[in-house]
Amino acid sequence: MAVPKKKTSKSKRDKRKATWKRKAEVQAQRALSIGKSILTGRAKGFIYPANEEEEEE
Repeated sequence: MAVPKKKTSKSKRDKRKATWKRKAEVQAQRALSIGKSILTGRAKGFIYPANEEEEEE
């Protein structure tokens, strides 16, 4: 099993954690934006199956 040779500083650890959280926030904003555009019918660059459940019945 791999073991780190030196202890990682708190600043490096916190920087990594902040970057990870920032990426998650950006992804959440994009998902919300895509959802809003689909609901308003303005989605142009996003392909999704429309009324798939209704066709099966």
